[in-house]
Amino acid sequence: MDYHKLREEPLKSAVREVFFKAYKYTQIGNIDFVIAKYTSDKGQRNLFEDVESSNPVPGESHSAVISESLKSILWAEAKQGTGHDIYESFVQLILTIGKEKTFEKYLPPKYIGAFDAEKFAFIEYHKIQEVFYQNDFNWNVTPSNHDSKEFKQLHSLCENLLQENSILFTYESQEAELKEFIKLNFKTDKDISEKISVTKNNFTFIFQRWSLAVKPTIAVDWDLAQKAGIISADFFLADLLSSENESLKENLYVVLKKTKYELAKKIDEMGLVSTSSVGFTDRQAAYKQFWAIYQRPPKEEYWDYIIGRRDLLVPQDIRERKGSFFTPRIWVEKSQQYLADVLGETWQDEYYIWDCCAGTGNLLNGLTNYRNVWASTLDKQDVDVMKDRIANGWNMFENHVFQFDFLNDEFLPAELVNRHAELVSAPNRGKLPDDLYKILIDEEKRKKLVIYINPPYAEAASTKTIVGTGENKTNVAVTQKTYEKYLDRIGIAGRELFAQFFIRIYCEMKGCILAEFSKLKILQAPNFADFRKIFDAKLEKYFVVPAKTFDNVKGNFPIGFFIWNTDKKSHTDSILLTQNQDGNSENGKSLDFPNPCDNNKEMADAFDENGNFLQKRKFSPIPQDAKSINDWIITTRNRADEMPIGYMYANGADFQHNSFNYIVNDKNQIPHPRGTLVTTKNILEIAIYLSVRHSIEHTWLNDRDQFLFPKDGWQDDFEFQGDSLIYTLFHGQNRISSEQGTNHFIPFTETQVGCKKAFKSTFMSIFIRDFLGGKVKIENKKSENDLFSQDATPPSHEVLGEGLSPSAQSVYDTGLELWKYYHAQPRANPDASFYDIRKFFQGETKGRMNNGSNDERYTELISALREKQKLLAKKIEAKVYEYGFLR
Repeated sequence: MDYHKLREEPLKSAVREVFFKAYKYTQIGNIDFVIAKYTSDKGQRNLFEDVESSNPVPGESHSAVISESLKSILWAEAKQGTGHDIYESFVQLILTIGKEKTFEKYLPPKYIGAFDAEKFAFIEYHKIQEVFYQNDFNWNVTPSNHDSKEFKQLHSLCENLLQENSILFTYESQEAELKEFIKLNFKTDKDISEKISVTKNNFTFIFQRWSLAVKPTIAVDWDLAQKAGIISADFFLADLLSSENESLKENLYVVLKKTKYELAKKIDEMGLVSTSSVGFTDRQAAYKQFWAIYQRPPKEEYWDYIIGRRDLLVPQDIRERKGSFFTPRIWVEKSQQYLADVLGETWQDEYYIWDCCAGTGNLLNGLTNYRNVWASTLDKQDVDVMKDRIANGWNMFENHVFQFDFLNDEFLPAELVNRHAELVSAPNRGKLPDDLYKILIDEEKRKKLVIYINPPYAEAASTKTIVGTGENKTNVAVTQKTYEKYLDRIGIAGRELFAQFFIRIYCEMKGCILAEFSKLKILQAPNFADFRKIFDAKLEKYFVVPAKTFDNVKGNFPIGFFIWNTDKKSHTDSILLTQNQDGNSENGKSLDFPNPCDNNKEMADAFDENGNFLQKRKFSPIPQDAKSINDWIITTRNRADEMPIGYMYANGADFQHNSFNYIVNDKNQIPHPRGTLVTTKNILEIAIYLSVRHSIEHTWLNDRDQFLFPKDGWQDDFEFQGDSLIYTLFHGQNRISSEQGTNHFIPFTETQVGCKKAFKSTFMSIFIRDFLGGKVKIENKKSENDLFSQDATPPSHEVLGEGLSPSAQSVYDTGLELWKYYHAQPRANPDASFYDIRKFFQGETKGRMNNGSNDERYTELISALREKQKLLAKKIEAKVYEYGFLR
């Protein structure tokens, strides 16, 4: 069948008829295409009823409602036409699922999919389910907006995963194979067992349902229990991994024993009914109803995966506070290689190793001499997992694994704690193995101690606060003893948990080697200036990798592995940092904090997500008193005789905030009034600002690089000004629309574009004419503190009147062809902006502009314009560094 000319709904119907005729087609939220089957032949009421909003009949539990629902076997994103990026379609579907939390309301399918008029792709749901458990990700965006920061962030995070795990079929050449794949992987109603099987695809969903139906009937004070580290997931795992009401794995933190749960330690002090066991408040009625629906235990091949991913069942606030970051094997191996480079090939025999936030111990995999290795962690559950691994073949010594709250516990030896009963009863009192304690108190042995960690990255404020979707996490750091002890010395940096680990190690374990994974805030962040005054260890060697390669870490920024020698200092004299590329100071001021990166000959080795070397790169902090590009643009305000023609949103001054930089008609169109008016008197500086921030691609390596107040020189650079003006007029972040007010940004005359009606505003075409004719002057500052003066002496431009640079002229000419083609359309709006023209040809879906168009001539013109914009951007990039907008 030829699907090419079908619109989306007819395409979905045709694909359903050809490939999924044997299944139930239905609707879940805003998911385009849902294929399902009945889990039972009972009810025929609302088959996708949300448990939380359902109203069961009297005497019937929520669990009974679940059993009468359909079981999804496929959720898919549909696109009309051809040539769509299938991975972008997957990302849109993932955003749709995440925004609506569909996985919490409905049993997830075996596969999710994406298709258009020429192809259909599938990926197993469990391959992508971890994406939904990211910390600090803003799901409250429009999934169809492929230009949003969140879409790009998620695309970057998922691209490799989708490429490696998705299965793609084309209708024209693989129709038979596609039908066979569906037949083998999507069983019909006849194949459905009476109970729903628990798999690695759906165990998180089933846990959510268990939490609604069974958890309230367990005789536990959950608030008190959670404070003691006991969470409902441990009871769920006891249920799930059981047969005949008996847990099959004795080393679980909680085990089921017929009609009660038994815990691994006394819990009367934590609000539980019994000192060693806890029962049900309803004689297991809800428990029995629930497990009558689901098949348990799951297949044994899933056990290790489900236990290992207990973190997916941990409440969001706990995950954010503790940090659930598993170090990928590729970086574990590379970190150990770097340790060998610094400490010598025999380092494991010559040094002691302690991972003091070990989690389940995956950072210690691959080590060879476990006699010298210790592992501690905050949670007893993780200690139990490590001991279970030891019982199953891990070569670690069991007495080298222990529970320890590094940010709160004192460094006390087991021998001392065992002799003094009052220490044993003290709350949260950890104890160190005697051998490790002896190393800590011996100055020479400490020099042979490697603290090898990937600490939690939680902080008291999240990015959600910036976009208004969340509140500060006020309890993340302030309850820690380490935080309270060093607050006055390290300032705002103390809000970061990893900084608390590092400052205690540096101050209380002086002389050791700190080998750690973390963000680069120690080297870059202005808020870490006070921290750098104290933390003066020598940086021996480090590498950086994309943050997205780490589990549960979102964002397009670098994470580094650093080897610090706390026995050596990074500096002897104060270090002069500047805004100049040549190293000369702008103001002659030296800074009072060390820059370990600048003082170290080693630059960072940067690797891509596959471990391939990219480049060497230096990371260093911006001085606290350095002015930003936002300070510069503020100086263009309040000029004489100015007329507002728009508003520029300018939140933040680094690459990670570039999506918050664009031009609109009015500041009421932006989420926060952070920016500046665009006027007839500052349009050139506004164009330079936007061009500087968008001409260089945002990558994970430059994510936190700061845009700065420029050096002089740009005022006399007529070509740079012209390049920036043209680049801004034809850039996607120019969101001026005639629907929102008068469009003052039309760069052409009516005659040029063939428009038979007069424009409401001819400002921009006249401005370009005057600019090229040398009539537009940049207003110079009278003094350091004055605003630009209207009567300042204008610079002399010998090059004025020579026209645009060839690169800018090429963009302008291509843009003119686009405008001409638009005004040749019957429904053309004479005052249309660049944004309006794109919207006219590309159309909208659910309030957002589509990425492509069915108009071939428009597609040809817009593609040519974008290519020429890229060439112009490269030309502007050189000026960005020349004038000090970036270091």
